[in-house]
Amino acid sequence: MRAVVFEAPDGKPDSTVIKDMPTPAAAQGQVLVQVAYAGLNYADLMMRSGIYPHPKGYPLIAGLELAGTVAEVGAGVTGITPGDRVAAFSEDAGAFAEFCAVPVERIVPIPDGMGLDVAAAFYVQALTAWSLLHVVSETKPGDAVLIHAIGGGVGLYLTQLAKASGAQVIGTVGTPGKEQRALDFGADLVVNRADQDFVAATLDLTSGRGVDKVIDSTGASILDRSFECIRPLGHVVSYGEAEGPPFANLWEQLVKKSLTFTRMHLGHLDYASDYWTRGVSTVMSAIADGTLKVPIEGTFALDDVGEMFAALASRRLSGKVILKVA
Repeated sequence: MRAVVFEAPDGKPDSTVIKDMPTPAAAQGQVLVQVAYAGLNYADLMMRSGIYPHPKGYPLIAGLELAGTVAEVGAGVTGITPGDRVAAFSEDAGAFAEFCAVPVERIVPIPDGMGLDVAAAFYVQALTAWSLLHVVSETKPGDAVLIHAIGGGVGLYLTQLAKASGAQVIGTVGTPGKEQRALDFGADLVVNRADQDFVAATLDLTSGRGVDKVIDSTGASILDRSFECIRPLGHVVSYGEAEGPPFANLWEQLVKKSLTFTRMHLGHLDYASDYWTRGVSTVMSAIADGTLKVPIEGTFALDDVGEMFAALASRRLSGKVILKVA
């Protein structure tokens, strides 16, 4: 099978190659999916550069999420049969290939009315957003939420889902031009950090009270400044470190206002739990009825994978990028 392989975790374009690899088999408890589309995430860029916080071995077949049709089921798998249309999250990567074997608990059946391109674009980002808002924290009407990187894929899902919960949404972006998409999706205020002090803007909009919750994927100095605009007993929820790990003063920042800090990774959730089932059902129903928009920004062919990575690395995209495999 053809697959996108990171030969070495050095971030160099020449180390990302398309090559023939053995087609995996469905081991016990696994489902082998013939991949139609795969979703690109910022985590893939981190794996490419060797800075992903959950280490992987190299050479590595890239890609964490996919959609396609079931080709084979392993021993012990029930309720799924060859030919079924599914989306999946592959914690061990391997999605940027013609076939990918995934544990059955991370398989989601796709309704007939949903295109496989859409199915490849929602899993990681939309379910991460739902879990940040409703699994590791509580989001309720009247809450004020500050979302960093609001113009990215997760940020746009966070915006829609937080607004659907009745929250006030404030966002920040680091690249000019990414403000409008989040505003179109319902954000109350979006600040370009290069032009405006997001702390002052947040405190102004909340009449000096500060937000109830910060949702952050940036870390480092942006996270550090965020403590200035959150209320006492507020909640900071982290799901990435695009700018760098949190500063060493994290404990001091938390105790100043008796804050709660949570770091969440989608791969650590319980896929047999009621909260996971509820999240999948809610997200897919909202996509199906049109109340949750899937912001696909671009689709790239397998042979254009280098251009796809460059497009995401530019940080100018506002939305999801997917790879057409089949």
